[in-house]
Amino acid sequence: MTRPDNGLRLFGVEDGSFRAFHEAEPSHSIFCGVKIENRFIREVRLTKIKIDGFDATDRLLDILKGIEVDAIILGGITFAGFNVVDPKTIFQKGSIPLVVFSGTRPDNEKMLRALKNHFLDWRDRWQIIEGLGPAHSIRLRPGESPIYFEAIGESYEWAVKILRCSAIIGRTPEPVRVARLIARGLSPVF
Repeated sequence: MTRPDNGLRLFGVEDGSFRAFHEAEPSHSIFCGVKIENRFIREVRLTKIKIDGFDATDRLLDILKGIEVDAIILGGITFAGFNVVDPKTIFQKGSIPLVVFSGTRPDNEKMLRALKNHFLDWRDRWQIIEGLGPAHSIRLRPGESPIYFEAIGESYEWAVKILRCSAIIGRTPEPVRVARLIARGLSPVF
């Protein structure tokens, strides 16, 4: 299914910046997907998601329409605060395997407390997060801090290959890094 390292078609997803709990600010954040193939940006797709909403899965499915990629790399599982993407639903509906990437160790206990304190539908959000299971960790290069990830629709070894060949500048997969730069750069005007 996956091509040689230099021919991978990867779709990275990140959100823009926002200020939570601030009524004067917009209630949405930019949600960006970037397709990179042969280390070149081939396509950028933008939409918006509600801050602390529950529409990120549907918006991601919308921006994936017509995209042909070997893998999706999410820059986390929550976007725009606690707007949770359900990677298993994305895989079931799109048949594209996913990697949920984090540069820091996920703190699920802290996340669960925050969800319980702020959301009436915390059980629905938590079920998605808990359903991923424990995060794996690897060091992409000697001397670097570890990264953390979960793989959906493919094996641990496959996810490691995707992460190793896509982390060109530092530890962050290039499609996620570029999506973050675009989303955060456009946030003030979106």
